[in-house]
Amino acid sequence: MNANDRTPADLLRSALAADPGRPLVTFYDDATGERVELSVATFANWVAKTANLLQGDLAAEPGDRAVLLLPAHWQTAVWLLACSSVGVVADVGGDPATADLVVSGPDTLEAARACSGERVALALRPLGGRFPQPPVGFADYAVEVPGQGDRFAPYAPVDPDAPALAVGGAELSGAGVVERARADAGRLGVTAGSRVLSGLSYGTWEGLSRGLYAALAVGGSVVLCRHLDQLAEGELEKRVEDERVTVAVR
Repeated sequence: MNANDRTPADLLRSALAADPGRPLVTFYDDATGERVELSVATFANWVAKTANLLQGDLAAEPGDRAVLLLPAHWQTAVWLLACSSVGVVADVGGDPATADLVVSGPDTLEAARACSGERVALALRPLGGRFPQPPVGFADYAVEVPGQGDRFAPYAPVDPDAPALAVGGAELSGAGVVERARADAGRLGVTAGSRVLSGLSYGTWEGLSRGLYAALAVGGSVVLCRHLDQLAEGELEKRVEDERVTVAVR
């Protein structure tokens, strides 16, 4: 990876330049049986479209705060990198009443209504499907994002020293996210080509790092698992083997 990368969006650009075809995020939902694998190129395309939605349709600007009321999910990872691309602070599990915009999953819509700004809802259905009935007062992400541009350029340069991520009561700059992610990768033994399996929530730095940032920082990939507690006995070991996992955290 490029030693000059100072934001998570920089890390993604370097990954795209190095090897666009390799897997980056493999997602399992063991409540539904869903499995999705996104290459670096496919993931980056989702990020570009989402960043264009943020900057264009939602009129988000650097320094705005987006509260993400979302579980550990591949689409949450996309939103985290889209916020970094625009310069928006991704506030994971924060207070919607204090946010400039809110991004909600299907189980947190009522809480999200406290946001007086733009509201986006994610159905979190397999293959990025839309809501059968769009929630009132929300833009349906699955409806809005497909028509967005496949390339993204921010209106203003993103300051790596500006706030970029808030989680668990702590706030980090883009450069701080990259620095901590690289340090975590070193402690975990995550290197280029590593496959990191995580069943942790995205509601803590540990979950975000193990489930996205540490692998991204060093050229690895993640196997992100939701509802691991619903796996039958022996199935986790089989997944570790099938996915060629080198580091597993639960």
